[in-house]
Amino acid sequence: MIEFLFAPDDVARVRFAFSPLWELMHGLRVLADPSRRALHLPWVRDVRPRLRGLDLTPLHALVPADGYMPDFLTPPPDSPLPDFAAELARVRATPARRVAAEILKVGEGTVEPASPRARRRAMAEAPERALAQVADLIEAYWEAALEGAWPRMRALLEADVLRRSRALTERGAEGLFAGLHEEVRWHGDRLAVRRRWHHRGPLAGRGLVLVPSAFVWPAVSVMVPPYQPMLSYPAYGVATLWETVPAAPPDALAALIGRRRASLLLALTVPASTTELARRLAVTPGAISQHLGVLRACGLVSGHRVGRRVLYARTAAGDALAAAGDTGPR
Repeated sequence: MIEFLFAPDDVARVRFAFSPLWELMHGLRVLADPSRRALHLPWVRDVRPRLRGLDLTPLHALVPADGYMPDFLTPPPDSPLPDFAAELARVRATPARRVAAEILKVGEGTVEPASPRARRRAMAEAPERALAQVADLIEAYWEAALEGAWPRMRALLEADVLRRSRALTERGAEGLFAGLHEEVRWHGDRLAVRRRWHHRGPLAGRGLVLVPSAFVWPAVSVMVPPYQPMLSYPAYGVATLWETVPAAPPDALAALIGRRRASLLLALTVPASTTELARRLAVTPGAISQHLGVLRACGLVSGHRVGRRVLYARTAAGDALAAAGDTGPR
C-alpha cells in the first residue's frame, strides 16, 4: 500500500500535468502485451506497420509489460504542458551512476528469460553509451508511433485536467480524488493507493503531481520520494480516444435541437476543443463553431481556457438535456 500523508496546506500544492514521454513509455507496455490493454488495439494495429525496421529490443528490456521501469525514463513533469523535446533532454542529462543503478533494478524478484537480464547487465556496465542509445531510440519511436497521435491524446488529457480542476474547486480534495480510480482512496488526511509495494510518508512540502494518462489504463502508476511524488491515473473518457464514428443521437433529442447539435452535445461527455470535435464528428471546425455558438447561447455548453486552447463542456442544463434525450423513445 502507498500512503501519501497530507499536511493542512498540502492540498494547495496538488497540481496537474501530463507528459508525452510518460505516454510513450506506457505505450511500449501496450505494444508488449496488447491483450491486457485491449482498449488501445486500434492504435496498436495502426502503429505496428510503421515500427517495422525499428528494433525496440533495448527499450523492451528496460520497460517490461508490468512492474518497475527505470525512473529516469519517466521524469515527473516540471511544467503543466511539457513538450517531448524538453522531456527527452532531461533523460539525456541523467547521471551515468543513476542510469546504471536503475537499470539493474528492473526485473528484481521476477522470473523472466535470461536474454533481457543479460542485456540490462551489459547496459549497466556502459551506462553512458546505453543512455545515448536508448535516448536515440526513444526519439525514433516517438516520431514513428506517437507524434501524429499526440494532438488527439493531448486533447483527452486536457479535458481530464479541466474536469478534475472543476471538481477540486467545487468539492475540495474529496471531490478531486473521488472516482479517480478504484485503487485510489482519500481518507481526509492521506491518499491511499493500493499497490504490491509499500511506502508511507508525508509530502514534505513537495506537493503531489497528478498525471492523467491514456496508456496507463487500466491501472495507476506511482512515484514516491526521493523523486517528486506523482500519481498517474487513466484519463476520464479514455474509451473514446480512438473512436472514429460517433453514435447516432436519440431521435427525440435530434428533433428538438437538430441532429448535428444533438450529436455535438452528446460528444461533450468529455470536454473537447473545436478541432477535436470536428475530427470526431467529421465536420469542419467552422461548422462546429457555429453549432457551439447556438448551444452556448442556450446555456447548454460553456467554454474554458486551458493553456492556449479553449475546451467546451456541457453545463448542468446540457447534462440534463442529454440525459433526458438519451433515455427517451427512439
